[in-house]
Amino acid sequence: MLEKNFKILSLVAMIVNGEKDVFQRIIDRELPAEILMEDELCVVIRDINPGAPVHVLIIPKKNIPRLAEAQENDAPVLGHLLLVARKFVENHGLIGGFRVVINNGPDAGESVPHLHVHLLAGKSMIWPPC
Repeated sequence: MLEKNFKILSLVAMIVNGEKDVFQRIIDRELPAEILMEDELCVVIRDINPGAPVHVLIIPKKNIPRLAEAQENDAPVLGHLLLVARKFVENHGLIGGFRVVINNGPDAGESVPHLHVHLLAGKSMIWPPC
């Protein structure tokens, strides 16, 4: 619990101080990452802590903190993220199936306050996921 509270306080301090989150720093090329795809609206990178043989993050260049804070005018970006997931799957021959996940808030496992889509594939998955 203490670690979770520390993460929350660290994120709040980052936002209050106007610091960039790790994804914005990757988008701005201030931090290295393996960028697998990129277009005008998003980047796709490998997850550094993969939960499946294929685990990538689809990150919008516009910083939407989380899905619960998305606005109506964010709809084109949100839809685009899912279409990029489909394109990634097609380009990599992931025909056995895949899962997309968006974590919203600390209780859901959100660790960076910058909306992103997890795309997982390459293994059989169970339901429910937890």
